[in-house]
Amino acid sequence: MMNPWRLRLLSQLDTLGTIRAVAQAANLSPSSVSQQLGVLEAETRTQLLERTGRRVRLTPAGLILARRARAILDHMEGVEAELRGFGEEPAGLVRLGAFQSAIHTMTVPAVTRLARRHPHLDVELLQLEPHESIPALRVGDADIIITTTDFDELPLGPDLDLVPVATDPILLVLPPGHPAAGGGPVDLAACADEPWAFDKPQSYMANLALRLCRQSGFEPRVVCRFSNYMMTLEHIEAGLSIALLPGLAVERSRYRVATRELAPHVTRTITAAIRHGSPPRAAVSAVLEALRDEGDLPLPGDG
Repeated sequence: MMNPWRLRLLSQLDTLGTIRAVAQAANLSPSSVSQQLGVLEAETRTQLLERTGRRVRLTPAGLILARRARAILDHMEGVEAELRGFGEEPAGLVRLGAFQSAIHTMTVPAVTRLARRHPHLDVELLQLEPHESIPALRVGDADIIITTTDFDELPLGPDLDLVPVATDPILLVLPPGHPAAGGGPVDLAACADEPWAFDKPQSYMANLALRLCRQSGFEPRVVCRFSNYMMTLEHIEAGLSIALLPGLAVERSRYRVATRELAPHVTRTITAAIRHGSPPRAAVSAVLEALRDEGDLPLPGDG
């Protein structure tokens, strides 16, 4: 009989590509991952892996099993949920991944309301930036993610079902006394000589901000990089930099900063995503509904 945990490791190997990457994702040593996949080969009586130099790759049989494993695991989770509540009352664990600016503004209020409505439903919140959350969803480390579908940044495909839930403007954030702090939408080209605060290299917002600056004809002078929006806002509040940030990230009640929209306007669509073809679970549906309640976009056909 195949062990579900080992099936998950095999599915992760198909998605992540290397034993080392699977080990990091599963918090195991590479040798432990290799050993468990060897046990899975014994359980299935099939060669699932083959070595090519110092690397390991899936055999044709391994590829088939890895790509069926996700459906098998989803089905098992669906059956377990049905047994707990016969599929009527949301129950069990839902792993929800969301990027930083959506945690406090969308997911925490949604989870708080769910805890009151459905006492047998457990939601595990995971902070995952868009470039991290889609792989996590595909390998089964998350059941729902909050991501964004704009700017051609992310590898979306027919294996995911998408539900737009909100829109969010990209804003220029300035110290309160900055000469450009007042007025309407601003042309970024006017900020070419400013000191900039950026997110970590290759992150979603760092890539977006760099692209918008270059489209305006300049290379930004980056004076700091923070992976935490609170630190970025403190740096701006102190008058040390300016930044491009999503509207959800800017807590005006907490930080003395000014914001201006861009000309032309730039917005992103915040989207919930689940794996396509996953068995329907009352728990997942309840979380999606709560997220929609926190957003500003109806489901297609809602009117």
